[in-house]
Amino acid sequence: MTTPTQWKKSSFSGGGEGNDCVEIANVYPRIAIRDSKAPARATLSFPDGAFTSFIEALKAPEAHATTDVTSLRD
Repeated sequence: MTTPTQWKKSSFSGGGEGNDCVEIANVYPRIAIRDSKAPARATLSFPDGAFTSFIEALKAPEAHATTDVTSLRD
């Protein structure tokens, strides 16, 4: 994979100074993701289709549901 030169910071950066986020870069045919607080560390990359599916799953209402941990007990 080619090292991305242009990174885009997430529009949702959390509270505080807005440093709690990820950055993405388009390195066709993949999407690269890194931690904005540690850009020199590891970068993940995914095929375009897998990244799109991942984002759509995060947007789904079920992704925001909480699990009742008491039902997970033996």
